[in-house]
Amino acid sequence: MSYKTILTVLTEQKLGDLTLEHGYALAEAQGAHLDVLCIGVDRTPIGYFGNGSNPLMLQETLAQATEQSEQLATHARGWLHDASIAWAVETGTVSLPDVARSVAGRARFADLVVLPKPYGKDHGVELVPVIEGALFEGLTPVMVVPDDTTPMVAPQRVVLAWNGSAECLRAVRAAIPVLAAAKVVHVVLVDPPGGVSAVTPGGSLARYLARHGVEVEIDVLARSGRRVSDILVAHVREVGAEMIVMGAYGHSRFREAILGGATRNMLEQAEVPVLMAH
Repeated sequence: MSYKTILTVLTEQKLGDLTLEHGYALAEAQGAHLDVLCIGVDRTPIGYFGNGSNPLMLQETLAQATEQSEQLATHARGWLHDASIAWAVETGTVSLPDVARSVAGRARFADLVVLPKPYGKDHGVELVPVIEGALFEGLTPVMVVPDDTTPMVAPQRVVLAWNGSAECLRAVRAAIPVLAAAKVVHVVLVDPPGGVSAVTPGGSLARYLARHGVEVEIDVLARSGRRVSDILVAHVREVGAEMIVMGAYGHSRFREAILGGATRNMLEQAEVPVLMAH
């Protein structure tokens, strides 16, 4: 099992090389096709162009967004010019409220979407709906890569956050190509039912992974009043993990799913790539 189509989405130049590097490295390792979607985002606030506004201003903001998408595409094509993999670059221009829907339409036909960390200094506001569109509307696994990280196509140690939910199980299945190549996968359970004394907590998952050739260690941790994201980040450091696999959770806002607090906390704090599925 391997990924055959990997998608990355570029919305700004300064993060473009980061996602291209990670997407390219993973596509090369997996023998996958890399699709690059370059989006120019019209960030004009809703209602800004009300009655009496100049339609030329609207045309100008759309033209700027279109120019941005073309500049991103030119950069991506130049970056991939001598690539040894199959690749394609597409452009699109959307308003900020339509970003998630636009990304979802492309993400549905990918095995994995590689995206930059959505939170950070000077990160564009559109990065959050890009992730939300891929995860919640496109129902496609996403690998989020923190700033200033080098591509990690075959992590030797992986932390897998497990609570038995459907989201976690989807993340596990989506991550099989990565998990099977790892030296060891630390399955982390935080305050599982029955506590540390429970009979083989995570045992069913361990058996499932073992049949895929995955070496598993079960790590049962106490919450002790801490946030789950704090526990996971600390455990990643402790065991020297190079990737996190976890379920992605959200809640509804005006009938659209948005990132929930626990998932958002993890993405804010993560120091290694995070592979998520909803």
